[in-house]
Amino acid sequence: MNPFEKCPVCGGAMTTRQVEKILSGGGNTASLQVAAEVCLQCGEHLYTKSMVLSFEEIRRKLQAQEFSHFKRIGQSFTLEDGWPEKAAKPVP
Repeated sequence: MNPFEKCPVCGGAMTTRQVEKILSGGGNTASLQVAAEVCLQCGEHLYTKSMVLSFEEIRRKLQAQEFSHFKRIGQSFTLEDGWPEKAAKPVP
């Protein structure tokens, strides 16, 4: 099932896990649980081709503000100008 016996980044062993994937588009964000092959050494996540295509469709829908098949779960925020830590900046 896994096309990679070893991690293509570091050569570590791979295992299948449920992971959280956060996608954004047009200032909107979606959080989802998906299956991924995860490297036990470096933590690299690998997804199936169909899952990557699904990510692209979700980003497109978020960008176009087409929210069918999405459920509101909270609010998202960025910093206002003037945050004390100058290295942290608001998202445009």
